[in-house]
Amino acid sequence: MNAEMINKVNSGLRKIVGCCAAGAQFFLLLLLMIASASSFAQAIVTIPIETQKNVLILQTDKDARLGIVYFGKRLSNKLEYDAITKQFHLISDNMLTFNSAYTPAGTFNLLEPAVQITHADGNMSLDLKYVSSETKKLDENITVTSVLLRDPLYLDEITLFYKTYFKENVVEQWSVIKNSEKKPIRMQKYASANLYFLADEYYLTHYNGTWGNEMKPEEDHLTHGIKSIDTKLGTRANLMEPATFMVSFDKPATENEGKVLLGQLAWSGNFKIDFEVDVFKNLRLIAGINPYASEYTLAPAQEFTTPAFIYTFSDNGKGEASRNLHHWATKYRLLDGQGSRLTLLNNWEATYFDFDENKLTGLFKGAKKLGVDMFLLDDGWFGNKYPRNGDRSGLGDWQENAKKLPHGIGYLVKEANAAGVKFGIWVEPEMVNPKSELYEKHKDWVITQPDRPEKYYRNQLVLDLSNPAVQNFVFGVLDTLFTKNPTLAFVKWDCNSVIFNAHSAYLQKMGLPQSQLYVDYVKGLYKVLERLRAKYPTVPMMLCSGGGGRVDYAALQYFTEYWPSDNTDPVERIFIQWENSYFYPAIASCNHVTDWSNLPIKFRTDVAMMGKLGYDIVVDKLSEKDLQFSQQAVATYQSISDLVWHGDLYRLVNPNQNPMASLMFANLDKSRAVVFNYLTNTRFMPSASPKPIQLKGLDGAKQYTVKEINLYPGVKSSINNSNAYSGEFLMTVGINPDVNGRRASVLLEINEVKK
Repeated sequence: MNAEMINKVNSGLRKIVGCCAAGAQFFLLLLLMIASASSFAQAIVTIPIETQKNVLILQTDKDARLGIVYFGKRLSNKLEYDAITKQFHLISDNMLTFNSAYTPAGTFNLLEPAVQITHADGNMSLDLKYVSSETKKLDENITVTSVLLRDPLYLDEITLFYKTYFKENVVEQWSVIKNSEKKPIRMQKYASANLYFLADEYYLTHYNGTWGNEMKPEEDHLTHGIKSIDTKLGTRANLMEPATFMVSFDKPATENEGKVLLGQLAWSGNFKIDFEVDVFKNLRLIAGINPYASEYTLAPAQEFTTPAFIYTFSDNGKGEASRNLHHWATKYRLLDGQGSRLTLLNNWEATYFDFDENKLTGLFKGAKKLGVDMFLLDDGWFGNKYPRNGDRSGLGDWQENAKKLPHGIGYLVKEANAAGVKFGIWVEPEMVNPKSELYEKHKDWVITQPDRPEKYYRNQLVLDLSNPAVQNFVFGVLDTLFTKNPTLAFVKWDCNSVIFNAHSAYLQKMGLPQSQLYVDYVKGLYKVLERLRAKYPTVPMMLCSGGGGRVDYAALQYFTEYWPSDNTDPVERIFIQWENSYFYPAIASCNHVTDWSNLPIKFRTDVAMMGKLGYDIVVDKLSEKDLQFSQQAVATYQSISDLVWHGDLYRLVNPNQNPMASLMFANLDKSRAVVFNYLTNTRFMPSASPKPIQLKGLDGAKQYTVKEINLYPGVKSSINNSNAYSGEFLMTVGINPDVNGRRASVLLEINEVKK
């Protein structure tokens, strides 16, 4: 029985005792003692969280505390889940919460907590006991299990949620914390998830980087103690360390072998993920909003919902795990993930801030000549008192610059449409330059310490999105653009600054703690995006943050795509796109052909085609053959884009370990595929591919042709496209793309031979 049931029994027995003779009182007292005994206090409850291949087993102990007793391959016989704990003898008199499903602080726990609360009376202890659980099937694929835990003394409640996507083998996990006290409580830590894994060894792959050098992988062998990945940047949170990672169990996982967990905290602000190997050599994982400077106050009866922690597990290597995430993301999270994308021509690297109406309308003709769908106007179109002619002024003043654009954005939209292309626009509505009218009028909207010198990042400051007035302003920037220009086809939403000198004039005015700023900023951002999507649900939008500084699955539910890096050097992009591809599908990755590199335009274009293709060039400056190739490439891309956007991705040759990269996209019925091959090491070598490359994702019984595509004009392929090969041959022996210094980029199209 739980405490509530025992109290009811006690009350009932007292009533009976009052009506009975003295001889019966001893018998009833004995019943009361039995009902209250700890050995009878709580029946063991087992809660399986299942996907098609995997299972997480939650189980209560005799004291009604909830633990994790198993994580891994799903068992065929569910009845055997109850027997799992009997096979483990993990006993410690000093620490009883190693495998806690949500570890509380301040009582008998001596480990890193998932939740830490100061009660209204100042007490900092918390105990959590199982109350109830419920499983709801939302449809044939999605199930939500909720588990209610309660502190028996203060009655504060925490509900753990586990949302499973059965076919995709993905779990979305979060917690809801409720203040059941009569006065406010303060939360020092409030994690989204607390997991527990049993293995012999653990290998953590995480990422670091900076602007133009994103997603650099590192693999650490986890030993006893805590390894943390985190950020304290406030905005642009993933700039130096994204909230994505892999954990391999027993040994480092490869593309096709090994046990591996891919995870991410879906939150666009400060995060912290702890990996702790305990004394039993088991792994505790705690993921959530970074508790750094983020104590949060809950009023009586108020609830706090943590962001989702999203993960998938595979015992067949990283490739299968990443395909799990791709299938889930395109179907359930990424905006219009199963739709199509626009190819575009951007003016940024062609003009930077130096443009006017005539120059832009001339570029429209280049977009049409190239064959893309849309022209994107980047930074520099706004500001009058402080014209946006560089990055030091104008940001925040979202009126068209009268000198550059005397007829406004509406004129450009009409001219682009007349030229046969759609029109899109760049904004950075969360930021402000000190040299702007907005700053002069609303300095109280800016995040900055009132009595300290201002600190700038890229000559700008961050607007305070915890303030509803600022939320209205940011929404109004976009709403005004769409209202004035109903056919506006695309938005590139940028975010370049981090938060220095964190302080909110709004929170101070409202009497709210400054420690809520980092959290309330992100909540405010989501409120703006929710309003925007409620009114404009289908307009494509790019999530940009000076590159991949903000990409995550909380933000991507409002965006159709993201910008991985401002670094568009094609060789560098191969590595950046490769690592991002473990967590995000190719349809979401914006890849542009630019002049950053001296490599041939074919190489630059082939790399950009591994996602959502775009251009950042002056079309009229292309040579005759380069223009001819580019026009053919856009047409070729259109013919294979469905494979790239919606096919299964297989990484064949890892550029981190070889002088070349090779990956392929295959459609779900295994009838067609495209293989991208690149030379990534420019040192002299006779051939980067001396051996054939074994393909994946085909049908061994089918026959296929192999044809080289996207050839530069006048170049003949060394691949014989008249031969037919069995899928078994292509996946066992393989095909050699003949990559070398003269053929540094080779695209192969695989087609089933129809009988």
